[in-house]
Amino acid sequence: MKIILGTKEKMSQVFGEDGKVYPITIIKAGPVVVTQLKNKDKDGYEAVQVGFGEKKSHKITKSQKGHFKDLGNFRFVKEFRTEINPETKIGTKLDASSFAVGDVVTISSFSKGKGFQGVVKRHGFAGGQRTHGQKHSEREPGSIGGGARAGGRVAKGMRMGGRMGGDRVTIRNVKIVQVNPESNEILVKGGVPGRRGTLVEIVGKISK
Repeated sequence: MKIILGTKEKMSQVFGEDGKVYPITIIKAGPVVVTQLKNKDKDGYEAVQVGFGEKKSHKITKSQKGHFKDLGNFRFVKEFRTEINPETKIGTKLDASSFAVGDVVTISSFSKGKGFQGVVKRHGFAGGQRTHGQKHSEREPGSIGGGARAGGRVAKGMRMGGRMGGDRVTIRNVKIVQVNPESNEILVKGGVPGRRGTLVEIVGKISK
């Protein structure tokens, strides 16, 4: 069971053993505390619930205090559906040392929110032509319907302007380049969605 929560710190680069430079993202991972274990008999499925981060005590609800007990005032609580290791108990701490260099993991986080955007930025439209009488339609979407298309209505799924970003994004087959247990940092190859401070979920790839 290799699961952990962390926050995205920044991007950098490191030299590999082959002398090449690789782009990496630094993730401040853990430690996380196991707050609940779910099993098939009682809950219908197996899962591990963990808490991460710290929140001021007056912002914790009474139900949360009763659930966390003396484990801490956690800012984030996440549940991972996985087989439970017999050695894992409520209160067990999981840190970056459970991962190793070369591990292939799946990372999930929320992308940067970009607000309301037009079709050129949101969907990569080319826009209208720049000459021949075009004055204010360089970034317009063009026709969205008509009598000959979809019965004169706007078809479902039509690509138009709207809210962009702020979506949960999952990237798979991400390689761990370096692990620093002392500073609880995990360096992964490539970029990770989101801004600095974004919550990141890291799950070790299940080998079959």
